Amino acid sequence: MEVGRVLSIARYPVKSMGGESLERVEVTPRGLAGDRAWAVRTADGRLGSGKTMARFRRVDGLLDLGARLTDGGPVIDLPDGSTYAVADPATAQRLSALLGQPLTLHPEEPGKPHHDDSPVHLVTTASVRRLGELVGAPVDVRRLRPNLVLDVAGSGFVEDGWRGRRLEVGAEVLLRLGEPMTRCAMVNAAQPGLPHDPRLLRTLAAEHDLELGLQVTVERRGGIAVGNPVRLR
Repeated sequence: MEVGRVLSIARYPVKSMGGESLERVEVTPRGLAGDRAWAVRTADGRLGSGKTMARFRRVDGLLDLGARLTDGGPVIDLPDGSTYAVADPATAQRLSALLGQPLTLHPEEPGKPHHDDSPVHLVTTASVRRLGELVGAPVDVRRLRPNLVLDVAGSGFVEDGWRGRRLEVGAEVLLRLGEPMTRCAMVNAAQPGLPHDPRLLRTLAAEHDLELGLQVTVERRGGIAVGNPVRLR
């Protein structure tokens, strides 16, 4: 059953930094090619993030930075317009000075994924519309940091009913739809063009158990593109 189409695709080459919008991408068992392939590490060895948990250490300012893939590898764009190659050791020194603490940059190691809960994160326009209705203002989907936004008619947390099913994306990719994505303070956080907004997490806590979108794993790899039909089975 066709339920909608791919509205947008986003990749985040460095965990917890701003990402890039894509027209098409290859999807592998570890997620979108190049997604969260690098991460900032703090002095205690934790992954730099917007929150502090067992694996993560909050690093204020990460969301002000952008990351994207180029033919020469991933680069980081700073607010002043300068660009630095992620693999250049001098880049970590620049970030440490900018963000006020010792930081290093590391590629993902085998068996130690940088993603939080699942290799792919998905939301629908229907659930984003519903959150906007509850908040009383449109919600910019960048706050939710999904890899895939599916254009689905109506308003409501429709993907709640998709858990445990499979989703065909285009002609090649097959995804397994898992548990809801539990949201954290990052949905409230300021980022370029978006101010801090405490209403979002508060509303999700009161209305939807802090959940929005689904955790997703990849059952069949392949290419996907904006505009691809998505079929639930």
